[in-house]
Amino acid sequence: MTRENLLFAIIGILFGFIVGFMFASTMSQRSAPVAASTADNRNLPANHPQVQSGDSKNPQQVFAEVQEAISKARNEPNNFEAQMKAAELYYQIQRYDQAIEFLLKANQIKPDSFEAAVALGQVNLEAAHYDTAEKWYKAALMKKPDDKGVLASLAFTALQKGDARKAKEAIENLEKIDPSNEDLQQFREKLANLKSGE
Repeated sequence: MTRENLLFAIIGILFGFIVGFMFASTMSQRSAPVAASTADNRNLPANHPQVQSGDSKNPQQVFAEVQEAISKARNEPNNFEAQMKAAELYYQIQRYDQAIEFLLKANQIKPDSFEAAVALGQVNLEAAHYDTAEKWYKAALMKKPDDKGVLASLAFTALQKGDARKAKEAIENLEKIDPSNEDLQQFREKLANLKSGE
């Protein structure tokens, strides 16, 4: 299969996911109560035509935007924003390997980017690459040691790995930085279960 055919196949798959998403989104909007549109029209004059709420794009427009974003990332390998955008599109349809590919390029372009490191942690976590996710979350914490979200993600990753020692350490760090974090109780319970299963 040539590179162009592969690109068209990927774009076709993306288009299928996007069309499906748009269809599901449209159907859920149609099933929403009419009260929402009534609320939008309540302050208009009595003879004013009804105003449609929402700004849904048609699937062809979305497909064109996705195709353009991926092509731009491939054609501009030194464009950080283009790599991040392409990674985001692949992440949204759970194509984690492709998302990681673009995120690694973004990280090469801007090695000090906190955003790229966190995204690499998140995508690897979703892909169940727990050791790699942990590595990227730790890299992000080197840039922002007190980031509550990354600390919570690191604790979650350690729990997913089944590493009680690292989970305990991550939870303690999160408690120091964010003692009122709503996930702490759940983390403590999972840690207790993890320890009891050892």
